[in-house]
Amino acid sequence: MAKIALETLCAQADHHADPISGDVVPALHASTTFARNAKGELPAGLRYSRYGNPTVLQAEALLAKIDGAKEARLFGSGLAATAAVIGTLREGEHIVAPRIMYHGAQDLIRKIADEHGADATFFDQADASALAAALRPETSMVWIESPVNPTWDVIDIKAAADAAHKVGALLLLDATVTPAVTTRALDLGVDIVFQSASKYLNGHSDVLGGCLSTNTIDERWANIIRHRNLEGGVIGAMEAWLLIRGLRTLPLRYRAASANALAIAKHFEKHDLIERVLYPGLESHPGHAVARKQMTNGFSGMMSILVKGDADFARSVTRNLCVFLGGASLGGVESLVEHRASVEGPNSVVPGNLIRFSVGIEHADDLIQDIEQALHKAKAESGK
Repeated sequence: MAKIALETLCAQADHHADPISGDVVPALHASTTFARNAKGELPAGLRYSRYGNPTVLQAEALLAKIDGAKEARLFGSGLAATAAVIGTLREGEHIVAPRIMYHGAQDLIRKIADEHGADATFFDQADASALAAALRPETSMVWIESPVNPTWDVIDIKAAADAAHKVGALLLLDATVTPAVTTRALDLGVDIVFQSASKYLNGHSDVLGGCLSTNTIDERWANIIRHRNLEGGVIGAMEAWLLIRGLRTLPLRYRAASANALAIAKHFEKHDLIERVLYPGLESHPGHAVARKQMTNGFSGMMSILVKGDADFARSVTRNLCVFLGGASLGGVESLVEHRASVEGPNSVVPGNLIRFSVGIEHADDLIQDIEQALHKAKAESGK
């Protein structure tokens, strides 16, 4: 049979009806331990769920196919997956990452680099030449996002891969906002793809998990797996089953959220109360041309706005939203909003007038009207 489309692969979860029961939904295997047969053998090679569980293995196999990877491994959280790969840094090595990025991963990079005697450099993600300039002969890892959370600057992934590989470094991509339904990261030269499975992959705000995918099966990859198994950063069977459930609608959800975000971005692009809309789907975005090359099925539901006002005004807008829920995370079917600098804390380098939106799959008109009324209420409260 010819290669099937990604939409078909996801919708059927790479699963065919069970030959015994006829189940069209993959089964949940909740067991944490597995019995040996009369010969003392493990029939499926499974002995304990810290090393493998049928449901987890099925989810990993599906993710590997979606990502076009040889292998994928699931972890109990996104940061557990991040720690497993960044934890392979050794004394004297050097890691490069963006100055603005997901703050939890940046904090973890700083911590691990310091503890392991490695060095970390954070480059200006808005400067196309900054990444290459930050590289050294001892650079072993380059960690990027594209677009970058929460300013949505676009990094050229292929150019980043070429620069990293030139000095013998691995390129690691946080593809949480850009899953393989829109960005084929491994085809662009990425060595290891990281994703928070809690976000778009699952899409229903009810799973905590992380995923690493790769085509480079080497000693570093083996160390990552050993780290997960020995330190116990594994995902549970129920979470893996829910993740499979979510993956079945990933292409549809991503496309719908992207269409909503683009509609919102266009509506507010020249709004009187907004300084700038940060969304790579806009033709006016400085990274739009690169984004169009890398993102082939929508520009995600993630966007930010810089309001015409200070941090207090931005917080007032956020408080006055009704349809958007004030909450952390992203990529769910429901729309969320954050005043990002407040969330990141006193060390944040994000502008105080920035509001980050995770646009869901509600009706775009309702979301637009909600932002409109919140802007005008905030203006009235400010007395300006």
